[in-house]
Amino acid sequence: MSGSEVELSHRAMAMLRAVAARRAQMSCSCEPDLFIDGFACCDQMTAHALARGGYIRPGASSGPAAVTGRVPAELTEAGEAAIAVTAAA
Repeated sequence: MSGSEVELSHRAMAMLRAVAARRAQMSCSCEPDLFIDGFACCDQMTAHALARGGYIRPGASSGPAAVTGRVPAELTEAGEAAIAVTAAA
């Protein structure tokens, strides 16, 4: 997916910045939940839209993901491009 079908609100951009800063994890599910600094994100609908829109994806697990059900979140190319556009503005 290109990421073009999701409107990037200020909250969505803050979520992308948290993922870029490696402060976010995602649950291992078909509708992944986002956790920032260990806490569940307050807007899971936007987190789901970012995942479905192709802005974020589950990263490789470096720890016991089977125990926590969470893996690090990472930006896709679309997520990196969205951050680059707002940084340039």
